[in-house]
Amino acid sequence: MELIGMLDSPYVRRVAVSLQFLGIPFEHRSISVFRQFEEFRAINPVVKAPTLICDDGTVLMDSTLILDYAQAMASPDRALMPRTLLERQAALRIIGLALAAAEKAVQIIYERNLRPAQKQHEPWVERVTGQLLEACGALESELERKPLSLQPVDQAGVTTAVIWHFTQRMLAEVVEAAAFPALQHLSLQAEQLPEFRAAPHGSGTYRQNG
Repeated sequence: MELIGMLDSPYVRRVAVSLQFLGIPFEHRSISVFRQFEEFRAINPVVKAPTLICDDGTVLMDSTLILDYAQAMASPDRALMPRTLLERQAALRIIGLALAAAEKAVQIIYERNLRPAQKQHEPWVERVTGQLLEACGALESELERKPLSLQPVDQAGVTTAVIWHFTQRMLAEVVEAAAFPALQHLSLQAEQLPEFRAAPHGSGTYRQNG
């Protein structure tokens, strides 16, 4: 299988890290949806990262849907989602909060980097920033109530750690680490794991041997 997209995207990176924990081999092609638009469009006309090319050539997109497919492929003993209903409910709440934080962070970054300064709408940026901080605050509260474990790792831990690291690389002045010590602690632990080191945030390519 081939994973298409850049690891500076939290959505691409959560897939790359998760596939390793699931024990699913893949190749990674670091293609930008902006700088290499035509090359990406030749693979997936929708030009959405991440894109996964399955072994039979089927093209999947959206990180959550890709991970649902990957989980179905994986051995049951490598499951990243809990089996009991209440545990799954708790994991889905955390994942949802983390993905909401990612969405709002990406919106702020796009507004800053893609829209001319004179056309940026500050009231909208303020609202999105508030949503980002609320999502991070809710995540922090969840982790204070019940810390996420990375041994064994689960999807809530992977997604939260990847997205928190993304906010710190891209919007550290907006989401201050000192205000979210539990999230910062989780991220620091996660970034030491071989699966995270093998797929570092940035423009590089997943390194299979870490």
